[in-house]
Amino acid sequence: MKTKFLFIGCIAFTFFIGCNSDENTNNETPTAISNDEIITNSKIDASIEDVTNIADDQFTAQQNINNKPEGTVKNYLPSCATITTVLTNNTWTRTIDFGVEGCTLENGNSVKGKMILSFSNDFSASTQTISYTFEGFYHNGKKLQGSKSIVRTKKATALQSEIHPVLTALIDLTITFDNGGIYSRKGTLTKETIAGYDTWFNWEDNVNVVTGSGTTTFPNGDTFSAEITTPLEFYATCRKPFAVKGILSITKNGANAIVDFGNGDCNTLVNVTKDGVTTEIDLKK
Repeated sequence: MKTKFLFIGCIAFTFFIGCNSDENTNNETPTAISNDEIITNSKIDASIEDVTNIADDQFTAQQNINNKPEGTVKNYLPSCATITTVLTNNTWTRTIDFGVEGCTLENGNSVKGKMILSFSNDFSASTQTISYTFEGFYHNGKKLQGSKSIVRTKKATALQSEIHPVLTALIDLTITFDNGGIYSRKGTLTKETIAGYDTWFNWEDNVNVVTGSGTTTFPNGDTFSAEITTPLEFYATCRKPFAVKGILSITKNGANAIVDFGNGDCNTLVNVTKDGVTTEIDLKK
């Protein structure tokens, strides 16, 4: 009887320990999002921001090819970029070749390889679709692969009561960093040019506001979900690849981080809040 009692007691004890172990496993605190992960995610954001701007700039340039003003035209692309344009069956194909050595954009980012855009010749249409792909295209050493389509229209919105350009971009890209790490990004973003849209020949006075969400899968399988909770603002005069205002919420495996881009100062600093603690980091790191 004593042996049987001890045996049952051992089973009960083992079951109790096992339950506690499972409970502890289920209650594990999610691994915090690191600052390095936020910086990596922002580098992908910067790549998408630049290629979206390049696509919109080249569409606008083709649209206004016969409408150039007197005086200086401030080109968005550097002079080292070679542009080839072909019209076939009422569709423009515009190839931007940044060369194998690459070019430096006004915001300091480097690009090399080709972007190939296509869009309709019907510039009177209220809505246009801009499609583009890459050929050996690198942004700050990262290789971009995949395709992207942008629906471009002009309308009034909650962010700007006057009719202005509104771009909605569908993103499905693979990004390979120079260390071999492969990331994927899927999502949707909307970019509104709320100032400077009447002076297409001078990109420096543009103010863009971006909303949207997306997911980034890291090489280790972790998935970042990001949502713009307060519209991100980009000032062309800042010549920076990052927003200078707005708030981004990031989640990963139950952990959360809030990224505050500031109050409009032209810098690359953001305030990151995790578990109630706020720290300042430099996205240009």
